[in-house]
Amino acid sequence: MRLIDREEVARRLTYEVCIPIVRDAMIAFSAGRTRQLLRTIIPLGHGNAFGIMPGALGENAVFGAKLISVYPQNFNLGRQSHQGLVVLFEPESGAPVCAVHAGEVTAIRTAAASAVATDVLARGDARRLAILGYGEQAHTHARALLRVRPLEAVRVWGRSQQRAAEFCRRMRAELGIAFTPAPDVAEAVHDADIVCTVTAAREPILMGRWVRPGTHVNVVGSGVAGPAEIDTDLVVRSRFIVDSREGVLSQGAEFLRARQAGAIPDSHIAAEIGQVLSGELPGRRSADEITLYKSLGHVVQDLASAWALYRGAPEN
Repeated sequence: MRLIDREEVARRLTYEVCIPIVRDAMIAFSAGRTRQLLRTIIPLGHGNAFGIMPGALGENAVFGAKLISVYPQNFNLGRQSHQGLVVLFEPESGAPVCAVHAGEVTAIRTAAASAVATDVLARGDARRLAILGYGEQAHTHARALLRVRPLEAVRVWGRSQQRAAEFCRRMRAELGIAFTPAPDVAEAVHDADIVCTVTAAREPILMGRWVRPGTHVNVVGSGVAGPAEIDTDLVVRSRFIVDSREGVLSQGAEFLRARQAGAIPDSHIAAEIGQVLSGELPGRRSADEITLYKSLGHVVQDLASAWALYRGAPEN
């Protein structure tokens, strides 16, 4: 049984490799060609959790599961918040053949999914990005979105101005474009074409009244029912696109809050992103429309990414 460690994942699962993989996985998911159950999340106390995500890429195709711990405070200790394994079973005999570092796969494929959504939903002339948060997903989202839009400037907000400034210095040196810390969320997003929320916020930090017409928003930080990064006004005002309709109706915190408040019906979910990518349903319908992509994460994204690493030529 092969083990693909964090360093190998980081080296080989580039955004150029991962973005097309995730795009195809999303289309297959929405077309009903893949199989997956709603993920099981076991609370462990102190904000920590253990997640179990089983799935298959189709009949007579690779199957497996992601076993992942989520420890948000690891960020303050210099460790990944998501740790675990993606375990692959080959379809011919049903044998387990590979275990892949799940934390690194999650970091890369989550940002790749937002890049896929941004590519199909953001305006073609989008050049200004706002990132709310400065953790691991802030780093990966900046790198990934630069692959789908020629970004010229990035504004960053975080609860610690010092950490936000440090993040901006690192990313400016790495990517060669302007990264500027913002004193508050409203200032960060007021002229943004694209906004990514990648925080651990328990209550909304981004208000709909701050988001200008024509913006595309990726809502990524909350993966369970409860914590919400955006307010109900933004949910109501946006064309609301999801990775999984079933998943968001069960675990999409921002959508569930708005529905509980009586502000929206279930039909406010305009489409799954896979349906937009395949052309089945429209994404952005006008230059002034606010589009929103709610990301929970498919295990089929993890399986497809891990399988591509396993099936690729082994390194010497």
